[in-house]
Amino acid sequence: MDSGEGPMRATTAVARELALQRLLTVWIITGLTFMLLPGTFLGVWNLISIAGERTPAHIDPAWIQAHGHAQLFGWIGTFILGIGFYSLSKMGAIPEFAVSRGWLSWALWSGGVTLRWATNVWQWHWRWMLPLSALFELGGFLLFFITVRRHRPEKPLAAVGPGPRPAWMVLVVFGSIGFLASLLANGVVAMQSSIANASPAVPHAVNQRLLALFGWGFPVLTIWGFSARWLPVFLGLHPPSVRLMYAALAADVAGILAAGVDAWRFSTAAIAAAVVLACYGLRIFAPPLNAPKVTGVHRSFPVFVRFAYGWLAVSASLAVSASLWDRAGGLWGSSRHALTVGFMSTMVFAIGQRVLPAFCGMRVLYSPALMFWSLALLNAGCLIRVVSEIGAYESYAPGLWPLLSVSAILEMAAVTIFAASLLLTFRQLPAHLMANSQEKSGQSVMAS
Repeated sequence: MDSGEGPMRATTAVARELALQRLLTVWIITGLTFMLLPGTFLGVWNLISIAGERTPAHIDPAWIQAHGHAQLFGWIGTFILGIGFYSLSKMGAIPEFAVSRGWLSWALWSGGVTLRWATNVWQWHWRWMLPLSALFELGGFLLFFITVRRHRPEKPLAAVGPGPRPAWMVLVVFGSIGFLASLLANGVVAMQSSIANASPAVPHAVNQRLLALFGWGFPVLTIWGFSARWLPVFLGLHPPSVRLMYAALAADVAGILAAGVDAWRFSTAAIAAAVVLACYGLRIFAPPLNAPKVTGVHRSFPVFVRFAYGWLAVSASLAVSASLWDRAGGLWGSSRHALTVGFMSTMVFAIGQRVLPAFCGMRVLYSPALMFWSLALLNAGCLIRVVSEIGAYESYAPGLWPLLSVSAILEMAAVTIFAASLLLTFRQLPAHLMANSQEKSGQSVMAS
């Protein structure tokens, strides 16, 4: 009896792993779809129109918000949920039905994001569709949450000795709380808008407060958690400082809460302090302890990760400036772009192309050169956008209006290359099968 249990368990484990890999691959492809179509392409259309008119006043705010929602929730949120289902299933014991719940969560989540984007753009029965989209998104997240909350590490913390809980784990937990808070706030505002507003566009003042929560609440904290977990290995960094990371977390939460009551000067100062503490806590810019691991990816990988954290500092600095001097939205807009594109997108492009090929079937990245060009074009486009948005919107340098279109095209090229890089990678055989295929091909050539 015992002799048969081992192979049976191994077979079950392999089947479960393959099912998780398929689930993650679908989540990632869905995120790429949101990134490309309702996210980037709509954003490029909006920006080219703004550059042509030399003012954002003629663009429907609902369209701009549709673009932002597709990027933050449709792309970044989808990646976070997909990776969460996969990685937490790998790291500990969660229910056997996690995979089926993962598929149901995917259906609710992707349906909700799609409905939100379509409602903002076409406004068909929007008073019903807007809150319904928020309900679908919340349902998809709650399925994820109630599934992975049962996660337990394979080795309890007590079994590996006394000490504080790893900082990365705390940051990811708070990122999940921020995710839930964002979806709840989104649902409340969607309901209010459906009752009281004349269109699905959220009023500007409310949208400002939401964006502080949406940006600095769940994506930033989650990326800090993943950074604390992975970057000491990938970049050869010193272990993160738990004390500094907790201080960064506290300052970030204080900044978000202050934004909720429109205390923008305190909010931006607290968030700027959080960024400084996080950079020191993660040792991002300190001399590395070991050589970075760049096998299978472009050797510029560590440079772009540091660029991302540089953009995070730029975003926080611009937010402080915006709270003091913004007149036409240029400083606020450039701060958000530095955060969402400079920091979040650069981190996803860099870390995503480092880990997702392995997660989605133990594959090797299709082309490190494509990885480099996606990152290079993204950062070039972001630099042009941030500089030109400040100069054009705030009337410091009106001649910079045409550069907004240039930045849009560069960033569209970058995200297209990133999507192509991952999709081409997913089409390849897993690394071990590719090696066997190459070995057989070599033997065939020698035999002939």
